[in-house]
Amino acid sequence: MTNPRLASRYAKSIIDLAVERNELESVFHDMNYVQQLTSQSKELLVLLKSPIVTADKKQNVLKALTEGRVTPMTAAFMNLLVVKGRERFLPEIVKSFISQYKQIKGIHSVKLTTATPVSEAVKQRIIEQVKNTSEMQQIELETIVDPKLIGGFVLQAGDKLVDASIYYDLKEVAKQFESNDFIYKLR
Repeated sequence: MTNPRLASRYAKSIIDLAVERNELESVFHDMNYVQQLTSQSKELLVLLKSPIVTADKKQNVLKALTEGRVTPMTAAFMNLLVVKGRERFLPEIVKSFISQYKQIKGIHSVKLTTATPVSEAVKQRIIEQVKNTSEMQQIELETIVDPKLIGGFVLQAGDKLVDASIYYDLKEVAKQFESNDFIYKLR
């Protein structure tokens, strides 16, 4: 069960504390590490969500996984989550933290989906084109390969979507055939 409001509030609280203590960058790196941990280990997620596992054991596992790899502030924050019984929301809180961090820093996520992998030169040209045609100046490009597109690309930047894929074009042609546009024009 997700709780975006709770995740947003906890993320904002650690961001505010990190800004106050001038540790925002180091806490951001910690959160990336924790996100990597939670996304790679289903066992960790099951442990965090389990009502049977005691808080002490959860704290010990988190400490063993993060000791020496995260700042004391992040370690204390995760400890607080366990004490408050909110550890099951850790992945969601981390995701919200990263999102709020990017918003503060003005970093925009742009997703490029192509049928085949693209070169670094093409990635740089796409980043430059997005910078030139929008107000986005700091861009984090995520590339996804989806052979279903057949060719072309799908570019998503914020709430804007450009679908220049062959798959999209073929779907549009299929819609035209279904509505019999061609038959009516022949008569």
